[in-house]
Amino acid sequence: MGIFGIFNLIGGLALFLYGMHLLGDGLQALSGGRLERILEKLTSNPVKAVLLGAGVTAVIQSSSAATVMVVGFVNSGIMKLSQAVGIIMGANIGTTVTSWILSLAGLEGDSLFLQMLKPEHFAPIFAMIGVVMLMVSKKEKIHRISYILLGFAILMMGMDTMSLAVEPLAEVPEFTNLLLMFSNPLLGMAAGAILTAIIQSSSASVGILQALCMTGAVPYSSALPIIMGQNIGTCVTALLSSIGASKNAKRAAFVHLYFNVIGTAVFMLVFYGIHFMMPLTFLQEAAEPVGIAMIHSIFNITATILLLPFSGLLEKLACLTIRDGREDKDTVMEQDFARLDVRFLETPAYAIKQSRRVAVSMAYQAKESLYLAFDVLKDYDEKEAERILLLERKEDEYEVRLGNYLVRLSSRELSQKERLLMTMILHCISEFESISDYAVNLLKTAEVKEKKGLVFSGQAQKDLDVLLEAVHGLIETMMQMFEKRDFLHAKNIYPLGKNIDYFSNEMRQRHLERLCDGTCSMEQGSVFLDIIMNCERVSDRCEGIAAALTQSNKNGFDAHGLSSMFLSKSLEG
Repeated sequence: MGIFGIFNLIGGLALFLYGMHLLGDGLQALSGGRLERILEKLTSNPVKAVLLGAGVTAVIQSSSAATVMVVGFVNSGIMKLSQAVGIIMGANIGTTVTSWILSLAGLEGDSLFLQMLKPEHFAPIFAMIGVVMLMVSKKEKIHRISYILLGFAILMMGMDTMSLAVEPLAEVPEFTNLLLMFSNPLLGMAAGAILTAIIQSSSASVGILQALCMTGAVPYSSALPIIMGQNIGTCVTALLSSIGASKNAKRAAFVHLYFNVIGTAVFMLVFYGIHFMMPLTFLQEAAEPVGIAMIHSIFNITATILLLPFSGLLEKLACLTIRDGREDKDTVMEQDFARLDVRFLETPAYAIKQSRRVAVSMAYQAKESLYLAFDVLKDYDEKEAERILLLERKEDEYEVRLGNYLVRLSSRELSQKERLLMTMILHCISEFESISDYAVNLLKTAEVKEKKGLVFSGQAQKDLDVLLEAVHGLIETMMQMFEKRDFLHAKNIYPLGKNIDYFSNEMRQRHLERLCDGTCSMEQGSVFLDIIMNCERVSDRCEGIAAALTQSNKNGFDAHGLSSMFLSKSLEG
C-alpha cells in the first residue's frame, strides 16, 4: 500500500466515524428526549429492560451512548442499579444492528434488488435526498431527518472507501502474517479491546473489521477473538463516564464491564473447548462481513440469555467492587444536583426536562421559605428563622448550579422550542431566588418586631392578614402554573397581582390615617410598610414568572418586557 492508499484509508475511516456520529446525533435529536423518557419509566421487569435497551441502542446506533445514558440515570437517582443491569445487557444486543447494516456491503448477486441493497448504490441516493431536504426545507424536524440520511450515506461511503483502500493489502504477505498473529485468542482479544477503547465505539471497530474482511485475508480464527475483545473495549466509555459520579453510577459501569468480561470468558472457553475436541474447519476460511455480524449477534444474544438469570449476582459483584463508604445519605439538594448530569447535555431535550424538575424543586423551597416568614411575622420562632436562612442559602446554590448547567446547555445545538424553554427556566430561577431573599427581608422585619415588642392595631393586623392570604393564594397559583406549565393559571397571575397592588395602596392610605390620629407609631409604621413592600415584590416576581412562561409558548421572548423586569429587579437591589 502506497502513501496515497494510506491517505485513502485514513480518509475513509474519518468519513466512517463522522457518518456514525452524524447518524447517531440525528436520531437522538429526532427522538427529542423520548427515548430517555421511555428508559426513565422502565419497570423492574428484567426482560422488558433487555428489550428496551436493545431497542434504544438500535435506534441511536451506539451501545456506548446508551450505557453512558444509563450511568447518568443511575447517578441522578432516576433509575435503580437493578433496572440498569437489564438495559446494559440489551444495549449489547442492540449494537449488533449496525454490523448487519454494514454487512450489506458484502452482498453479491446480479439482480436489481440485490444491487440496490449495496451501499455503493443507495448511499449516493440517500446523500442527494438529504442535501435537497436540508437546502429546501427550513423545518427543524426535516433538517434532523436530512442529517440522519446524510450520516448514513457518509458512513457507507466511508466504509466503501476503507474497503477499496485495504484491498491491495490482500497481496501483501506481511499484512496477512500480521492478521494470522491474531489467531492467538489472547492477542486477538487485546487488539480488539485496544482498538475499540481508542475509538470509543464497538460498532465502529466492528465496521473497520468488516472492511478488512473484504480483502479476503482475514480468517475467522483471527476475526472471532478480535470481536470478543471489541465487546470488552467498549466498556471503557462507560467507565470513563462514571469518574466523579455516585457509587451506584460507578457500579452500573462495572456491571457493563463484568457482563462483557464474564460473557467473553465463558464464550471463549466453551468455543475453544469444542474446537479442541472437534476441530472447526470454518475458522480457516476467509471471514465475510455477514459472518462478522453473525458472530457479533450470536455472542451478545447468548451472553444475555446465559447471564440474565444471574443479573443479581452481577449487581452484587459490582457492589463488592465499589463498596459503601461512610458518607452521608443523599439529601434532596444532592439528588436534585445529580439530575444536572453532564451526560444529559448530549440530549438537550432530556437535559431541559431534568432542569425543569430541579427548578420546580427550587420553586417549592422558595415557597416554603416565604410561608415560614409569614409564620414568624405572626409568632416569632428561632428554629423557623434558622430554616429561612438555610433555605435562602440553598436557593443561592441552586441558582448558581442550575444557571451554570443551562449556560453549558445553551452552547449545544438546540431547537427553537428547546431554546425558549431553557431561557424561561433561566429567568424563573432568578425570580425564585429573589422570593427567598424577600422571605429573609420579612424575617429581619419580624426580628425587629419581636425585639421591640411591637403590636399592630386591630385594623392594621386585619389588613396584614388579608394581604398575606392574598400573597399565599398568588404563590399557590404560580406554583400550579410553573410546575404543570398551565397557561390558564398564568393568565390569572396578572389580575391577582394587580389586586395585591391595589390593596397595598389602600393599606398605606389607612396607615397614614392611623399615624395622623395617633393610633400607630412611627416604629410600628416602619415595620408595617416593610411587610407591604416585600409582599409587593413577591407579587412582581410571580408576574415575572408568569410572563416568562407565557412568552416561552410563543415564537420568542418579548425582549423589551424581560429587560424591564430585570431592570426593575436590579433597582430593587
